[in-house]
Amino acid sequence: MRQSMTGFASQNGQGLGRSWTWELRGVNGKGLDLRLRMPDGIEGLEAGVRSRCAERLKRGNVQISLKLAAEETAGGLRIDEAQLAAVLAAMQRIESDAMDKGLSLAPSTAAEIVALRGVLTAEVPEADPKALCTALLADFDMALNSFVAMRRSEGTALARILTQQLDEITGLVDEAEAAVAERQPHQAERLREQLRRVTENADGVDEARLAQELALIAVKSDITEEIDRLRAHIAAAHELLEVKGAVGRKFDFLMQEFNREANTLCSKSGDTRLTRAGLALKTVIDQMREQVQNVE
Repeated sequence: MRQSMTGFASQNGQGLGRSWTWELRGVNGKGLDLRLRMPDGIEGLEAGVRSRCAERLKRGNVQISLKLAAEETAGGLRIDEAQLAAVLAAMQRIESDAMDKGLSLAPSTAAEIVALRGVLTAEVPEADPKALCTALLADFDMALNSFVAMRRSEGTALARILTQQLDEITGLVDEAEAAVAERQPHQAERLREQLRRVTENADGVDEARLAQELALIAVKSDITEEIDRLRAHIAAAHELLEVKGAVGRKFDFLMQEFNREANTLCSKSGDTRLTRAGLALKTVIDQMREQVQNVE
């Protein structure tokens, strides 16, 4: 099954007085490039993430982020004695200054004092680092499974598009071959005219050079090899679609070969119908090459 390099997955979890969210985002890349954004101080977490990704992913730029927070309900509530003392001292001074100026302030309630920032705080219990790492990696495995599943789904759609484009290329190669057969009478006459011009101006010309020029004329008008190589590339592309594992680099190289043969075919066409087929081939090959850039 083909796999794309684009994908997204997220996974929420909680435990040990913490809550967390994993996110994975992938785009295409020449190799496997992991960019991690995770809190420091959790021993073994980054190594565990990297080893798991290396087992499941071969190519792509993958951004992995972990948002980790303490749960407010995980522990009890406590009064910050220092903060409370500072708040009460400030209130006492304000009331004293107000009385000196003849102002009467309404008494403050305990609820109002507790609501002030820093007076009442939540106690967060310390988590066992190893246990926290184990819990985080367990949820990362789930996120990675979803990420790989999405890449496979994208890859299935991508393989379907590539198959359709290969069918288009096959039809255009058939069209080019038919155009070659149709132009043969005219091409034969054209070749005879070119030969006549060469032989008429052959006085004093080296025989080996003359033979070379005649052979060059024949080669420039023959696209049999280009047609054969295009068909071989089509077969190779279909085989790559069935191969297990990463084939993106091989596909990219094969597209370069497709493009080379299409260019050569256009340069040798000498016929309107064949030129149209060659230009259409180049268009489909360029479209296919864009899709191939996302194959793992």
